[in-house]
Amino acid sequence: MAVKIRLQRHGKKNFAFFHIVVADSRAPRDGRFIEQLGSYNPNTNPATIILNEERALAWLNVGAEPTLVTRRILSYEGVLLKKHLQGGVAKGALTQEQADAKFAAWKAEKEAKVNAKKAGLTKEAAAKAAEAAKAEAKVNEERAAALAAKKAEAEAAAKAAAEEAAKAAEEAAAAEAPAEEA
Repeated sequence: MAVKIRLQRHGKKNFAFFHIVVADSRAPRDGRFIEQLGSYNPNTNPATIILNEERALAWLNVGAEPTLVTRRILSYEGVLLKKHLQGGVAKGALTQEQADAKFAAWKAEKEAKVNAKKAGLTKEAAAKAAEAAKAEAKVNEERAAALAAKKAEAEAAAKAAAEEAAKAAEEAAAAEAPAEEA
């Protein structure tokens, strides 16, 4: 029986998330599985990976073959590095303490990268929000200026119309006054 570590699709259309499972290679993709190792959600930034690393390592040690995507996930989580370091310990190339120290250093570096990415994303989002607020304020100022100009133009037109009406009334009064004198 060929055993694979692979993804099992769940979720809605265009919004999938995956369970990381150990399954017989002959079983359907979303069908029967031997053990669930974790989950993978690519919809978040960065992607959310929950993985039982000990069980994944145990399955790799007994010969389970990861698919391409699960291999990348296992590598991202450090399971393949841990397997590699255990192979070095088994061959006598390094001690268990050295292997643990190397893995801890790698894990710390990886966490620093992920935290830096998260901080960068939040900083970028804040910068975009500030830029959008400035652009909105600029548009609002332009609209206010346009409204003020339109209002001033309307007042000037009303004033001109009132002056013309007053002139017309004076002319009409002046035209009527000579007619009365005569």
